[in-house]
Amino acid sequence: MALLLLSSTCLAQSTDIKAVTDAVENMRLAMLSGEKSSLEKVGLPSLSYGHSSGRVENNDEFVNAIVTGKSRFQTLNLSDQTVQVDGDVAIVRHILEAKTNDSGKPGDVKIGVMLVMKKDNAGEWKLLARQAYKLPH
Repeated sequence: MALLLLSSTCLAQSTDIKAVTDAVENMRLAMLSGEKSSLEKVGLPSLSYGHSSGRVENNDEFVNAIVTGKSRFQTLNLSDQTVQVDGDVAIVRHILEAKTNDSGKPGDVKIGVMLVMKKDNAGEWKLLARQAYKLPH
């Protein structure tokens, strides 16, 4: 009986890890596309979105910054990603590398990111919090 319980727990966690990974990929694609409807599906209304510069945005500010071109991604790649699920919350860490064109100013970015994802009432994984940080040299 204990083996069956352990097996079903591992299967549920594996399913959640895949769902979280898919939600992060959908976020990456929405950020690249800049499509408002896609971006609005990424975060919870209570989103706290922290940049490596220290600027913090709420959900509306996060969406509008990308839609208006204040934050624009030409390329956006995520690597070294880990996902840890604990109930209806997941912690995701990865390295973000991107070519940007924020407000018409081209740039290159390589930062660390920690995401906190939460499963909403509909069973969808949504972004609750994000904090970017500068990587050590």
